[in-house]
Amino acid sequence: MKKNFGKWFTILAPIIVAVVLLYPTYNNYNLEQKKSEYEKRAEDAPNLTEKNAIMDEFNQKYKEDYDNSKDNALKLGLDLQGGMYVTLEVDVIKLIEEAAQREAIDEVFNEVLSVTAEAVKDSEEGTMDIFLRNFDQIARPKGKSLISYFDIGNIRDASEEKIVEKLKKDAEDAIDQAKEVISQRIDQFGVLEPNIQKQGSRRILLELPGVTDETAVRKLLQTTARLEFNLVRNNQNIARAFKKIDELLAAQYKRKSAREEAHDIPEVTETPESTTDVTASDTTKVNDTTKVNDTTAVAGESTTATPDSDNPYEGMSEDETRKQFYIDHQFTRLFTTYYVPGKDQRMVPVDYVRDVPDGEYTFYIPKDSIKKFQAYLNMPEIKGLIPFDLDVLIDAKPIKRFQQSDGAEIFGIWGIKKDPELTGEVVTNAVATYDQMTNAPEVIMYMNSDGADRWSRITGANINKKIAIVLDNRVYSAPNVITKINNGISSITGSSDIEEARLLEIVLKAGALKAPVRIIEERVVGPSLGQDSIDSGIMSSIVAVLLVVFFMFIYYLRGGLVADFAVILNVTLVIAILSALGGTLTLPGIAGLILTIGMAVDANVLIFERIREELYKGRSIRSAVDEGFSKALSAILDSNITTFITGFILFYFGSGPIQGFATTLMVGILGTLFTGIVVSRAIIELTVSKGVDSYNFGQPKIVNK
Repeated sequence: MKKNFGKWFTILAPIIVAVVLLYPTYNNYNLEQKKSEYEKRAEDAPNLTEKNAIMDEFNQKYKEDYDNSKDNALKLGLDLQGGMYVTLEVDVIKLIEEAAQREAIDEVFNEVLSVTAEAVKDSEEGTMDIFLRNFDQIARPKGKSLISYFDIGNIRDASEEKIVEKLKKDAEDAIDQAKEVISQRIDQFGVLEPNIQKQGSRRILLELPGVTDETAVRKLLQTTARLEFNLVRNNQNIARAFKKIDELLAAQYKRKSAREEAHDIPEVTETPESTTDVTASDTTKVNDTTKVNDTTAVAGESTTATPDSDNPYEGMSEDETRKQFYIDHQFTRLFTTYYVPGKDQRMVPVDYVRDVPDGEYTFYIPKDSIKKFQAYLNMPEIKGLIPFDLDVLIDAKPIKRFQQSDGAEIFGIWGIKKDPELTGEVVTNAVATYDQMTNAPEVIMYMNSDGADRWSRITGANINKKIAIVLDNRVYSAPNVITKINNGISSITGSSDIEEARLLEIVLKAGALKAPVRIIEERVVGPSLGQDSIDSGIMSSIVAVLLVVFFMFIYYLRGGLVADFAVILNVTLVIAILSALGGTLTLPGIAGLILTIGMAVDANVLIFERIREELYKGRSIRSAVDEGFSKALSAILDSNITTFITGFILFYFGSGPIQGFATTLMVGILGTLFTGIVVSRAIIELTVSKGVDSYNFGQPKIVNK
């Protein structure tokens, strides 16, 4: 047994690995069924409170397991589960036109743009490269130069090279900006696991599983992004509004569900966010002159008030207190609230049991609670409780310091003035760079003369107050005004790294760049068609496996059974590895899997034929097996390596379905080499080592040792 341990390990290890890797997919399937049952119960519930209670029960029992299994489960592509496939193109021609000085545009410039627009339709080359080439051919012979049409802001530094550099950077920024805006819109639209990626120099590819409403998606994607600067009002008024929402929901619950139904509400312990210490200030500033002092929040130890005459839960048991607190704070328990009593004082947690005090507030909400939070805010009766001049918005991105400390995705909540102080049209440029004094990331924002005048009045009137930078109703930054800014040039610091500063640069340029996005291709795959594809793919795979298994058994008999085991193991390993790598199974991927089935036995065919030749020469089984595997190896490697190279080329230069096919093919080839050579040999050698007198490889007669 010890002598054969390595062979047994070679056979059993991949089986165990495949089972372990595929378990999350199996578990996710079961939990999806469980989630559907809870969603059906929630749909039949009479009010929003009970709906939330039902889904909270699911989250408490299965959420962590569900999220883990979903992350590691094999994902189905758009063509298998249904949804929408969209290709967008950023209109760089429009950007070039907007970048030129309006009074300088003439017939020559328009001719260059027209010729470029026609050339772009049939070319994958960058729009800016085509424009510059056409400009050289059409405009320069007529005595025109780029300086004739474009102004980079500094006459002394004006040069053709700098104009080209700026135009190319603006074009690159335009597609990054469009991708960021689209990502946020798709996220708010509620699409699960969308695939959003840049394609080439001017296109964005979207795969939106589960989406079939073409009109809604088209409107969502083609709406012009709106950049605004709004004053932050995280004060007592917004906190009191949140408390009133709690009171309204509690009253609704008591009227519709009655007090005796409280035992059906899931038990509530500490909310996830209440166990994390957070730093309140992000040291963000405008005009880098004075640092903002950091303050640290200390999370509360419990959600109930200290026992005294004002405690509404006095005399209740701990379990009763939890349940009643849940009923009384259905809204505010979704997030954590802190306030600062005065300047330079520590943040204090707020539980909304008593009246909220006066002060500056900070709100933090975990990602999982955002959907429910927004559902409450969209209720007509709740909208009326928010001050008429305020909006409640959420950060566009999770706060990085939480992610870096414990991986939590926590967002800030902002009460902002509904009417913006400025819009993005006044921003002329933004540059992500480093502070020369501190080497910290910062973003330099430039405004036109009209914006500079208004910005001077705004900053002068709001020193030591925050101004939110809002794009598409999401807050990207809320810098604190340190001093009045007179020249329209602002320094925004507080970014945790240069990538975050770069994102803010892209957002600010949403007001400066005029590059609309248009849909050039869209396809909708219905869920029934996707199910048909799954059924067809499964059926074709089963038929392919059965035919291969049947042929190998008939032709190679006992040796064929070994090859059949290797084929089945190979297919299982391919699916398991795709699942482990976070891959997506598509219809072309299934085609690649079927091709892999055929190639999986090709290695065994070469080996078995070589073994048969050696047996015909009179070699013993052990010697024939050794010769068969060693002599066939070079041919097997040649055929599989060349196919792998082809798959790699398809993956590197292809996109979408082609990449899905190539990925499955490459993983299948690696699995084929392992199962067809290593596993098959281990099985045969184990059998031979037991001292068998014969081993049938399908030759006309049994050949003895």
